[in-house]
Amino acid sequence: MLKRLWADIAAVKERDPAARSAIEILLLYSGLHAIMLHRPAYWCYRHHLFFLARFLSQFAKFMTGIEIHPGAKIGTGVFIDHGTGVVIGETAQVGDGCTIYQGVTLGGTGKDHGKRHPTLGKNVLVGCGAKVLGPFTIGDGAKIAANAVVLEPVEENATAVGVPARTVRKDGKRTLQQTLDQVHTPDPLSQELCQLLMKLEHLEKRVAQLEGQLREQDAAE
Repeated sequence: MLKRLWADIAAVKERDPAARSAIEILLLYSGLHAIMLHRPAYWCYRHHLFFLARFLSQFAKFMTGIEIHPGAKIGTGVFIDHGTGVVIGETAQVGDGCTIYQGVTLGGTGKDHGKRHPTLGKNVLVGCGAKVLGPFTIGDGAKIAANAVVLEPVEENATAVGVPARTVRKDGKRTLQQTLDQVHTPDPLSQELCQLLMKLEHLEKRVAQLEGQLREQDAAE
């Protein structure tokens, strides 16, 4: 437990520029408090102490504004930044080194049974307000942009953007170091619009050429 706690503290200190010391993180960071309370709640859930597990999870929700179902699996070194409004469902799994911002939902669609919630691989970043809904996997090192709604799997080291989200592969070599930029992410919709505008401009030029040729033919006749 102490090793896990220290890894969680180290994750916050590494990824949050505002974190000044381990003591400050331990005493004042609600995301860490939610994970600390989730550990015993998960133990109780695994040992069929369901009422106590739910009591601990609801107490954590009251204290932190973060709702983690006691059945969810949370890895080591997970950083929930700010955290208000985060909801993590019963069958969700969050891999080691993930970063989750405020307003994120790891939920279900209401039509699945058994495994109903998403699985995040290692070192996944989920931007503020994003919704990941369904029993699929987000690959290691993937990024979910702010306010994206993800309804299908995302491959490793890819970025999901938009509503509904679409995936964009990241160029370059794979690295375990996480990029915490939620803003400068490629937007496939913008890229496609740019391509359409270029095609439209080409067609307009071609039409103008044909009209000119027709006028020349009319004048010649």
